[in-house]
Amino acid sequence: METKLTNKPSTLLVVIAFAAVYVVWGSTYFFIQMALQGVPPMIMGTMRFIAAGILLLGWCYIKGDKIFDKQTIKTSAIAGLFTLFVANGIVIWVEKFLPSAMVAIMVSANPIWFVILDKANWRLNFKSRNILLGLFIGFGGVVLLFGEAFSRSVAGGLDTQHLVGLGLLILGPIGWAGGSLYSKKAATGAPARVNTGWQMMAAGLAFLPAGFINHEYAAFDITAVPLQAWLAVLYLIFFGSIAAFSAYVWLLQVRPATQVSTHSYVNPVIAVLLGVLFAGEVISGLQIVGLVIILLSVLLLNLDKYAAGKPQMLKPAKPAIPSREEVVMTDKLCSANS
Repeated sequence: METKLTNKPSTLLVVIAFAAVYVVWGSTYFFIQMALQGVPPMIMGTMRFIAAGILLLGWCYIKGDKIFDKQTIKTSAIAGLFTLFVANGIVIWVEKFLPSAMVAIMVSANPIWFVILDKANWRLNFKSRNILLGLFIGFGGVVLLFGEAFSRSVAGGLDTQHLVGLGLLILGPIGWAGGSLYSKKAATGAPARVNTGWQMMAAGLAFLPAGFINHEYAAFDITAVPLQAWLAVLYLIFFGSIAAFSAYVWLLQVRPATQVSTHSYVNPVIAVLLGVLFAGEVISGLQIVGLVIILLSVLLLNLDKYAAGKPQMLKPAKPAIPSREEVVMTDKLCSANS
C-alpha cells in the first residue's frame, strides 16, 4: 500500500505562528486603546477593517481565488456583522472609557456562549459533567466581575457609562459566538481567507454610517491624530486583522485543534499584563480572581476534547495492515469528531 507523506512543518514557523496568535491577539486590546487616543472608535473600525479587507481580498485575487461569489459574500457579510461589527465594535467603543485589561477579562467568556448557542451539539454537550460544571463556574466568574462593578457603581466609584459598557461586554461574546457558528453552518466551501476578507469588508462598511450616527466625523481632525495612534491603527490592520488570523488558520492545518485553542487562555493574560505594565491600568484582586475562574471554566468546557485528543494506550496486538476501506472509514470518523 502506498502511503502519502506530508512535509513536517518547520518548528521555527510553528513557534512564530503560535507567538502571533498568543501575543498579537492578546495585544490588540492594548493597541485599540492606543489608537483611540487620536481616532474615534467607529472611524477606527472603518479604517481597520476596510483596509484589512481590501488587502486580504487583493491577496486572494493574486492567489487565484474566486472572490466574487454571491453566496460567499452574503454568508461572510452576515458573519462579519455579528463578529467584527457587533462584538468587536462593542470592544472598540467601551475601550474609550474602560481599561483594556478589564475588557479582555470580560471577553474571555467567549467559549461559554459557543457551547450555549451550538444547538446542533446540545445533546452531546449537556450530557458532559465537565461542560455543565464549566458553564456554571464561568457564569459565576462573569457575575462576580459584574457584581463588583455594580457595587462600585452604587458606592459612587463607577458611573453609569462604565456600568453600561460592562453590560455590553456580556452581550458582545454572544454576537461573536453566534456569528462564528453561523459562518460554520452556512459555509460555502470558499477558502477561509476569502470568507475573512468579506467579513472584514462588511464590518468596515457597517462602521462607516455608525460613525455618522455617533457624530464622530464632524469633530474628527485627521491632521491632529498623533503618530502613536496611526502606528496603532497600522498594527491592528497588518498584525491584528491579517497576520494573526493567517497564522491561526495555518496552525489549524498543521497542529491539533485542541493545541491551537490554547490561545483562549493566553490572550486575556497578555492583555492584562500589557494594560498594567504599559498603560498604567489598575486591576483589582477580585478581577484577577474572576479571570482565573473564567479560564478554569474554559478549561472544563474543553477538557473532554483534550482527553479525546490524547493517544490511547493499546495492548500489544498482532500487526496488521488496514484495508483501503478501513482507512477511508477511519478518516471519516476523525473528520466527524474534529
